[in-house]
Amino acid sequence: MISLNRSSFLNNNSTSLSGISRFSNTQRKASAVVVAVSSNGRPGERKIRAVMESTLKETREGASVLDLDPKSTVGGGVEDTHGEDTASEDHPITPWTYSVASGYTLLRDPHHNKGLAFSEKERDAHYLRGLLPPAVVSQELQERKIMNNIRQYNVPLQRYVAMMDLQERNARLFYKLLIDHVEELLPVVYTPTVGEACQKYGSIFRRPQGLYVSLKEKGRILEVLKNWPEKSIQVIVVTDGERILGLGDLGCQGMGIPVGKLALYTALGGVRPSSCLPVTIDVGTNNEQLLKDEFYIGLRQKRATGQEYAELLHEFMCAVKQNYGEKVLIQFEDFANHNAFELLAKYRTTHLVFNDDIQGTASVVLAGLVAALKLVGGTLAEHTFLFLGAGEAGTGIAELIALEMSRQTKAPLEESRKKIWLVDSKGLIVNSRKESLQQFKKPWAHEHEPVKTLLDAVNAIKPTVLIGSSGAGQTFTKEVVEAMASFNEKPVVLALSNPTSQSECTAEQAYTWSKGRAIFASGSPFDPVEYDGKVFVPGQANNAYIFPGLGLGLIISGAIRVHDDMLLAASEALAAQVTQENFNKGLIYPPFSNIRKISAHIAASVAAKAYELGLATRLPQPENLVEYAESCMYSPAYRNYR
Repeated sequence: MISLNRSSFLNNNSTSLSGISRFSNTQRKASAVVVAVSSNGRPGERKIRAVMESTLKETREGASVLDLDPKSTVGGGVEDTHGEDTASEDHPITPWTYSVASGYTLLRDPHHNKGLAFSEKERDAHYLRGLLPPAVVSQELQERKIMNNIRQYNVPLQRYVAMMDLQERNARLFYKLLIDHVEELLPVVYTPTVGEACQKYGSIFRRPQGLYVSLKEKGRILEVLKNWPEKSIQVIVVTDGERILGLGDLGCQGMGIPVGKLALYTALGGVRPSSCLPVTIDVGTNNEQLLKDEFYIGLRQKRATGQEYAELLHEFMCAVKQNYGEKVLIQFEDFANHNAFELLAKYRTTHLVFNDDIQGTASVVLAGLVAALKLVGGTLAEHTFLFLGAGEAGTGIAELIALEMSRQTKAPLEESRKKIWLVDSKGLIVNSRKESLQQFKKPWAHEHEPVKTLLDAVNAIKPTVLIGSSGAGQTFTKEVVEAMASFNEKPVVLALSNPTSQSECTAEQAYTWSKGRAIFASGSPFDPVEYDGKVFVPGQANNAYIFPGLGLGLIISGAIRVHDDMLLAASEALAAQVTQENFNKGLIYPPFSNIRKISAHIAASVAAKAYELGLATRLPQPENLVEYAESCMYSPAYRNYR
């Protein structure tokens, strides 16, 4: 028997396939054996090692799709090395795993399982007779059934667990549900419910959904990465769990965040799920409650810091680049402020890295502000901005606003920053505090007398835009909102902190205290509010508007670095999707029901900027980037198996 890997099999043009043998139970559990004719005409057995779906069916011209140049097609942003996207959706494919999946194994494989949607022919071909009830149903009927079941749960965490269970047994149905019911299910698989899920992750943990890299693996991280079954990784979301949403240090249990983010990369941005890798870096936790919890799943030690921490992260970054190449996108998620800024600064010139808390939040907020200008009038430079919160999100948003102001007015960046004021836990950031400030806060220290409270800062600065990124709930008090409304006809109030319990104010409070004049958006969703006979629909400044489309744009262009101009392009593309109908309802963001279309436009704008800056490697540039982005999106529709 000649054993060869899949790439050498594809390149062996002198070999023709004559058929696939019917496997015994033992053979099915081992590997797929193909009877082939070698170049000297003698029959030989060749073992094919394939990891993902493939198709051996001949094309109309008579050539196998296995012979196609994998670089000629792209699916979900990943080269279609397995021929899946070369075929139409009704074109039969072979459900490859490490062997041809069949029987009970096929039903337990979430990538290929279709449940009762297996056809009569498929049940015969894949030894499923007797393993399923006799009914054959459509994917649409399965979707209605699951949604009906999920709606029976009154507790959000129960809905979250139900969705995760579905993802683990039938991935395509999971993504179809998420795509078709995105506005209903987004709060379930991501904020605010994912926060509670992370807090209780040890109790609800069933099976690993990502890769855990702990201090135990120091010196062996490359080996750990190779343990992950998928090899063509293009997006990694990584956290160390130190600052999960507004909930603090959740250690290893922060894995819920990368898992949730990557589910949105697929559902909203169309990135193929097999190319996504969730990672948690476990360096311990300073959360005493977790350390004493018998169900805690992480290292039971205080958090590593300093050189030990830096060395582990550096080994991880080098191993990722070595294992997956230069074009893998690494998204930092929920790192503490001091590490977040340092990691982004350290690796943005050597890796394709992106920090969603700093850059993603900034991009989505800038988009909302650009859209809001159509309601309040003026340019960015004509407005004054006041932030409550000077951490990753606050300073990241402020910097991107200043960059856009500088680009529009041609004024120096330092001059644009003077229109933006920040309040932290010690009060207004001013020059007299500069010596004691952290480095990332210093650019925002302006000349002004010290001010201790937010209300005093509002009355002193008289901002037209008030932005909350503090992680402290109910800090936009009635007095603060009324003060904003006293010197602004249409005050812009953005309460961005997550989850809902940490929001600076609710939608109802903002509309009521401003007498219905506020332009409001929040980080977590709020229901529509009726005030004085008018219904206001609060917008959600959710990062999910930006990062899936941004990621897809980086992938389809083959970008090697993330540039600030790409973030500005993403913001402008999102703002352009807000219609007059949306404005009439007081919305400054488009509805999530159109998110895939929105993501395609964002991806096209990001890719265009990558080509313009000379950072794209996928050449030549497609003529219509929007159409190209849409064509690259993953489809969750079931495939037919031969």
